[in-house]
Amino acid sequence: MGTLINIVAILAGATIGVLLGNRLPERLSRTLTDAMGLVVLVIGALNLAALQDADFVAAVTSAGTLLIVLGALLLGGITGSLLQIEARLEQFGGWLQRKTSGSGDRQKFIEGFVNSSLLFTIGPMAVLGALQDGLGNGFDILALKSTLDGFTAIAFAAALGWGVAFSAIPVGVWQGALTVIAVGAGALMPASVVASITATGGILLLGTGLRLLQIRMVSVADLLPALVFAPLLTLLVDAVI
Repeated sequence: MGTLINIVAILAGATIGVLLGNRLPERLSRTLTDAMGLVVLVIGALNLAALQDADFVAAVTSAGTLLIVLGALLLGGITGSLLQIEARLEQFGGWLQRKTSGSGDRQKFIEGFVNSSLLFTIGPMAVLGALQDGLGNGFDILALKSTLDGFTAIAFAAALGWGVAFSAIPVGVWQGALTVIAVGAGALMPASVVASITATGGILLLGTGLRLLQIRMVSVADLLPALVFAPLLTLLVDAVI
């Protein structure tokens, strides 16, 4: 239920944003995107507090938390680059653009789809909320995330158009998969693992913020496998020490 609410919120927000976008000057649209980029940087920085999480430190030592995240990013970057995740995501965005609005601004459509997909899927609220929902503990986190995503979609879509709406597809796939996993194994997931995912996701959010601000187009999508390597490395190091 939480993921379905999230999808509806993104679609509704994107629709409102597109309707507003036609009435907003380009400079204002750019300002809204810059504002969201700054907020994403703040959220990403706050998530790095998970590096000091007591359970995470106990599992891998205080020095090991940063090394776990670094190792996950390196392994994730190698894996993502080999799989060409970023390129495939952009290709998928281009395919959606051709199938839906063909005559629109292709680059803006892809930018809206890729950036909003990254933002809506890699945050810790997506992971923790889906796990909570799958464990039968309610969907409070995803309800809050849905509200935030809805307003964010308005700002993004006002500047970047309908590509933002289609970010609901990867959100549904990612959070839906996590919810299903949580139904079977979520109760066995240690707090240290959740903290490792949160810290790694924080760094990926920083990269997304840099993209939104057009400071540097960090290949965040190619780094997404780090969210898988982070918990695996945490469990491995915990078992060894």
